[in-house]
Amino acid sequence: MTTPDPSAVTCGIDIGGTKIAGALVDAAGTILAESRVESPATDPEAIESAVATLVGELSKTHPVSGVGVGAAGYIDSDRSTVLFAPNIAWREEPLGADLAKRIGLPVVVENDANVAAWGEFRYGAGGDVDDQLMVTVGTGVGGGVIIDGRLLRGAFGVAAEIGHLCLVPEGRICGCGNRGCFEQYASGSALVRETREAAAASSLLARDLVERAGGDPAGITGPLITEAAREGDRFAIEQLQRLGHWLGHGIASLVAVLDPAVIVIGGGVSEAGDLLLDPIRETFERELTGRGFRPQAEIRRAQLGNRAGVIGAADLARV
Repeated sequence: MTTPDPSAVTCGIDIGGTKIAGALVDAAGTILAESRVESPATDPEAIESAVATLVGELSKTHPVSGVGVGAAGYIDSDRSTVLFAPNIAWREEPLGADLAKRIGLPVVVENDANVAAWGEFRYGAGGDVDDQLMVTVGTGVGGGVIIDGRLLRGAFGVAAEIGHLCLVPEGRICGCGNRGCFEQYASGSALVRETREAAAASSLLARDLVERAGGDPAGITGPLITEAAREGDRFAIEQLQRLGHWLGHGIASLVAVLDPAVIVIGGGVSEAGDLLLDPIRETFERELTGRGFRPQAEIRRAQLGNRAGVIGAADLARV
């Protein structure tokens, strides 16, 4: 196999359930060109065709030496085969090999949370450390771990599925089939679920937020909660605080095992900024094993936003 050129322009692809984003990225992490197309999530061959078309269009602007692909799911240690994807029709899918044939370039496939974590490590909030834990808070909870400057992948390529750390034995049923998983309590979905349930219970505190939602608790969304909290709505602030405490609780357990220098909080819910980060820090500091007698990791908000995935995937094509 040809050794990747660390100075070359590479293409990063982020395959989601509804869209496929692509970008050309140079060795400094600068995006030179980007585009996106709809994701035909029920048709693996159509996904490959869409990716190949996207890479072909982007390659017209700059010569490309390789392609990195971020995909939601379990990626084998060969960084090519998708063992399983929860929202895309892949089962034992040789995605990397198939794309390489279509595109005519080397292709590396990695888990979507891992590529985002790598992007933040190389060019974002974790750029000054060698050990980083990233926690992405969106529909679920994802994550990526960097140890001694290397992405932690595990023996089979499926490490760092932190959203399925058990926080509450016999707790809420999770989509993975287990109960009490981290993401059932600390995700954007959990935030919306708990807020709607509290609002539907006719809490007077929730009155203003329900009015923002058109009078129906079912209309409450994550962005609406964040907007109301920013404007001082006490009920919305409390919902973010509750979410932050769950995150801090889980992160304290992860840090006891991983001992990172920095914890990066990303994903859509991180847009709430310190309204979320402050309660995370408070609970983390209170529950960290050996608190007061050890250096304490810093909790930071991610810097690259929704481009972390394409930037990280492109860089992994050079590694």
